[in-house]
Amino acid sequence: MINIYKKNWWIRNLLKTNLLCFLLSIFILSGCNKSESDEIIELWKSKGSETSLEIVYPRDSTIFPPEIVSPTILWEDKSKSNSWVLYFENNGEIIYTSKIINGKKFQADSTDWEKIKNESIEKYITVRILGFESGGDKSREPGKVLSSASIIMKTSKDSVSAPIFYRTVTLPFGFAIENLHTISWRLGDISLYKEPPKVIDSLPVCGNCHSFSTDGKFIGIDVDYGNDKGSYYINKIKKRMQIEYDDIITWSDYKREDGDKTYGLLSQVSPDGRWALSTVKDRSIFVRIPDLMISQLFFPVKGIIGVYDTKTKKFSSLPGANNPAYCQSNPSWSPDSKEIIFARAPYLKVPEAEKSHEVILPTSIAQSFIDGKQDYKFDLYRVPFNDGLGGEAVPVEGASNNGKSNFFAKYSPNGKWVVFTQANNFMLLQPDSKLFIIPAKGGKAREMNCNNPNTMNSWHSWSPNGKWLVFSSKARGPYTQLYLTHIDENGWDSPPVLLEYLSVKNYAVNIPEFVNIPKGGIEKIEQNFMDNDNYSFIRGKSKLEMGDLEGAMKDINKAIGSDPKNPHSYNVRALIKIEKGDYQGAIDDFSQVIKLAPERFDAYANRASAKFNLKDFKGAIEDLNKVIELNPKGSRGYYSRATARYNVGDYDGAVKDYTQTIKLNPKNDKAWFERAIAKMQLNQLKSACDDLQKAVELGNKDAVNYLNEYCK
Repeated sequence: MINIYKKNWWIRNLLKTNLLCFLLSIFILSGCNKSESDEIIELWKSKGSETSLEIVYPRDSTIFPPEIVSPTILWEDKSKSNSWVLYFENNGEIIYTSKIINGKKFQADSTDWEKIKNESIEKYITVRILGFESGGDKSREPGKVLSSASIIMKTSKDSVSAPIFYRTVTLPFGFAIENLHTISWRLGDISLYKEPPKVIDSLPVCGNCHSFSTDGKFIGIDVDYGNDKGSYYINKIKKRMQIEYDDIITWSDYKREDGDKTYGLLSQVSPDGRWALSTVKDRSIFVRIPDLMISQLFFPVKGIIGVYDTKTKKFSSLPGANNPAYCQSNPSWSPDSKEIIFARAPYLKVPEAEKSHEVILPTSIAQSFIDGKQDYKFDLYRVPFNDGLGGEAVPVEGASNNGKSNFFAKYSPNGKWVVFTQANNFMLLQPDSKLFIIPAKGGKAREMNCNNPNTMNSWHSWSPNGKWLVFSSKARGPYTQLYLTHIDENGWDSPPVLLEYLSVKNYAVNIPEFVNIPKGGIEKIEQNFMDNDNYSFIRGKSKLEMGDLEGAMKDINKAIGSDPKNPHSYNVRALIKIEKGDYQGAIDDFSQVIKLAPERFDAYANRASAKFNLKDFKGAIEDLNKVIELNPKGSRGYYSRATARYNVGDYDGAVKDYTQTIKLNPKNDKAWFERAIAKMQLNQLKSACDDLQKAVELGNKDAVNYLNEYCK
C-alpha cells in the first residue's frame, strides 16, 4: 500500500495548516463564547466603582448557620439598570456567577449554595451585584455597568442544632380570636426548603405562650381549657401527644377563694421540668387596635409570680416576686434553676376594677395609654428561686432604672449572658422594641446588631448550644417573621438571618422557642379534652363567672347528662338558677348536691340562701343548723342564722348568733350593726349604741344614721 502521507509533502503541510487554523478557531471561539455575565464582571473590574445600588438583604457581615437553606438576596437600585449580575468571590477568585437577572432578587439553587457555604466556612467572602442596562437607547455604551454594591458574609461552623417551635396566627388579633381554627403551631427545620408541618392545628380553645425544659423532655403551653384563661398543659414530650384533661392545671387554683381571677400570663417551665412559673392574680390592659402592624395593646398592670410544683401538685407564690405594691410578671429561669429574672412595675390600682375582680381593665382606663398620655415602664429584677422559697429581689444593672421598659429576659444556656427586650413603654408587642444584651450578673447594656431598624424586634430564644438566637421582627411588614443571629463567646452578635421558609403567607409567626430535640421530634399534638365529661363542667362554671347564664346552663346540663352523679355540676346549676331568679329550682338542685355529698356544708348554706329569697326563714334556719354542725368554726353559718332568726322575731336568738359571728370575725361590720338593731328590738339601747359605734369605726355607713338618731 502506498503511504500517501509520506509521499505527498503538500498534503502534510495542508494538514498542519488546517490543524493550526482549527486550534486557533477553538481559541477564538472560546473567547467569543464568554457569558454575558462574565463580560459584565470584566467590564466592572476594569472601570467599576460601588454606586447607586444597595443590597438590602443580607446585611454586610452576616453570618449564616451551616445548615441554612439558600437565602433570597434582595437589593434596591436607583440607576437605570434593568438587568443585574451577582457573583461570589473569595480572595479575588470568583467561586460562583449568576446568569443575567431581570429582577431585584436572587436565590442560588441548593447545590450551588452548598458549594458557596463550603467556601465560606469561618471566612468572609464577597457578594457583589452589578447593574446594567440591556437593550434600550443604542447611543449608550453596550453593557456599561451603571450600578454596583457588595457585602461580605461567612458561614459559621456552629450548627443551630435544634428545631424551632413557633405559632402562626392570622391578623388582626381580633380576627384570630374569633377564628381560633386559623391559629396553628409548627416545628421548623431551617435546613428544609419547604413550609414546616403543623404540629398543633385547629385547637378549639385559645392557646398562647409555650415553653420547654432545657433537656427537651417537658412542654408547657396555655390552652384556656373550659374558658379558664389560667389553664396550662404540662407533660413529657413525645413524638405524638394528646392534651388530656388530667395533664391540665389551672393557675386560677392559686388562692381561688379570694375571688380574684387569674389569666396566668407568660408561664415558663423550669429547666428540669419540675416547676412552672406564671403571673397570677393578674390584671391587664388589653385593647384591640384596628391596625395590622400592631393590632393589640396588651400588658399586665397587676400580678405576682406564682409557682407550681409538678411533684407535689401545689401552688404558691414566690417570695421576693409577690409584693402586692408591684406588678410582677414575665419570669425567666437561669440555666441552673437557682435564679429568676422578672419584669416589675408599680401596681396600677383602679378602684372600679378592685370591686369587680375582673382581669381586663375597661377600655376607658386604657385610652390614656393608647393616646400616649400615660407611661408604664418595667424594670428587670432578679430573685433567688430557692426551691420556691424565694428571697430578696434586686434590680438588674443595665436593665432597670433607665427610663425605658425592659422585659422578656432570657439567659444564655451557659448562664453567661442575658438578652432582653427594651421599648419606650409597656410590654409584649411594641413597635419600637429592640434586643439588648448584658452580662448575666448585670452590667452595661449593649444594643444588639441583629435588630432590624425602625420596627419590632422581640420574642427571642437561645439555641441549646448557646450559639444562636431566634427572634421575631416586623421588618418586612405587619406579618411577623423569624430571624437568627449568631452570638460569639464575647456576646457580639451578627446581622439578622431571615428564616424565610418558616414564614407563612398572610400569617404572623411568633413566640419562637428552640426545642432540644431531634428534627421531627414532635410530629403531632392533639387535644383530647373537648369530649371529656369534666370539660363541659369547667366551661359552664367559667361562663357563669362571666355572666353568660344561658351558655353556662347549656354546658352544665350536658355535664349532668354525661355524669348524673357529680354533685359539683348540680351545685353550679343551682347557682345559675339563683342568678336567673329560679329559687325553687335552685333548692331542688342543692338538695341533689346534699343527697350525693351530705358533708358539703356550702350546699346547705346555699340552699338556705335560696329559701331566704322565698321567705322560708324556718326552712333556712334548719339548713343553717346543719351548716354550723358541719362547720362550727365558720362565721357564715352563725351570721346567716342570726339574720333568719331576726326575720322570724327571735331577737334574742339573733343576738346570740351575731355575738358568735363577731367572736369568729371581729371585723364584720354588718354583724355589729345588725346586732345593734336586734338589741333595739329588745330595748337594750345602751348596748346597741356601743355596737353602732363599733360598726361606724369599721366603716359601716348605715350605722352612722342610726348612731346620730338614737345615740345622741
